[in-house]
Amino acid sequence: MGELRFDGRVAVITGAGHGLGRSHALGFAARGAKVVVNDLDAQAAAAVADRIRAHGGSALAHTADISTEEGAQSLVEEADDAFGRVDVIVNNAGILRDRSFRNISAREWDEVLAVHLRGSFLVTRAAFERLREQGYGRIVNTTSPSGLFGNFGQSNYSAAKMGLVGLTKTLAIEGAKYDINVNAIAPLAYTRMTRDLFPADAAAVLSPEKVTPLVLWLAHEDCPTTGEVYSVGGGRIARVFVAEGPGVLLEHVTAEEIQDNWPDINAERPYVIPRNLAEQTEIHLRGVL
Repeated sequence: MGELRFDGRVAVITGAGHGLGRSHALGFAARGAKVVVNDLDAQAAAAVADRIRAHGGSALAHTADISTEEGAQSLVEEADDAFGRVDVIVNNAGILRDRSFRNISAREWDEVLAVHLRGSFLVTRAAFERLREQGYGRIVNTTSPSGLFGNFGQSNYSAAKMGLVGLTKTLAIEGAKYDINVNAIAPLAYTRMTRDLFPADAAAVLSPEKVTPLVLWLAHEDCPTTGEVYSVGGGRIARVFVAEGPGVLLEHVTAEEIQDNWPDINAERPYVIPRNLAEQTEIHLRGVL
């Protein structure tokens, strides 16, 4: 198999001045993509774009706030103006405002959801019609193990990240007929944002460069997969999925009958993985109607 290339493709990457986003930007550029480097840190965004150009690539630095409609719209419009199209969106921008739930403020909640969830929505919405019209697109969202499995002190971050899973699933359904594939990664990586969560000796093992190859594959035209979530970090990659256990069909639904059948209701196997709400509804009602 030959090298996976992105010649002629334009990739828009948010939060690309540092860490994961920087690694993604350099990875796409090394494989021929024209890259739009978005980051609120203007100096960092410019440095990444300059490095790409110094190595013969094409890049544009963009510093608008993608949690605002104006900022997200300008990001996509500048990409289109500079390179004539948009093919790939990597929603990577994020912040942390960690706080135990009893101490979290509404502002700390809103700030995190604004960047992670609202920002991903706004950037994707700004690009979506272009992707539909050209009949092609690849979107990679960045969720988190904290969103999938929970983590103390990160109720805001976890809620935003799990929201991105729902966004990914629905966008995959709506984009399918237009060859717009949408997937999400749940990375474990040692970055400026996460360095307080990991021991220092984890830096090499959990480098961002061990996450980027999965993003490149999910964003490539040859990747057929859509609507999925993958855990990735330290060289390990695994599909993460939401499943439904076999459940119990109760003749008389009372709290007491539920209590009596609680172990069977919580059984995990054999499980099924619904592809959408319609399939889940059909599974749930099977044997009822």
